[in-house]
Amino acid sequence: MKRNDQQTRTRFTVDVSNYPDLVVIYLGMRVNELRGLLPALQFGPKLEKAMKEKPVGLLRHELLFFSLFPLHLGIRQYWRDFDSLERWARTGAHAKWWELFAQEATGYGLWHETYFMRGGMEAIYGDVPPPVGLMGFAPVRPATGTNFSARSRLKVGAEQTVDAPIRETEIPRRTFPARW
Repeated sequence: MKRNDQQTRTRFTVDVSNYPDLVVIYLGMRVNELRGLLPALQFGPKLEKAMKEKPVGLLRHELLFFSLFPLHLGIRQYWRDFDSLERWARTGAHAKWWELFAQEATGYGLWHETYFMRGGMEAIYGDVPPPVGLMGFAPVRPATGTNFSARSRLKVGAEQTVDAPIRETEIPRRTFPARW
């Protein structure tokens, strides 16, 4: 017997068979110091403007909120394939943001975790203290050498089609803080 206060519930699934190379990426921005608050609040409108340009291969873009204190904002994006994601990440506004972040301390941290329909995942965390995402249980390693780019961390066999916005040698050396 159905009670009057029960709502009809539904369940759905999706057919992603038309997207065999689908890539899902979570991106986060965590404020670590007060000086990181303004850039964090300015980042959203800049990113929305970049998304209105409809990057080739971007299927969906969603904003996320992880925590109020410390302020931790995020994005989830669905891309047709890794090459489309990589091309967007290494050109235009995103490349400029990454270059600025990589070259100087900013008061905030950036991270991403990427998941591939065909299998595999990779992640990077810049100035983000653990535990966030995969760092909560997997060993943390420096993102240098063969761990420098998403393509090399994932071991994608094809050649990169766009150069990285900044070379590893141009990034100031940082060490893990003792408290991590």
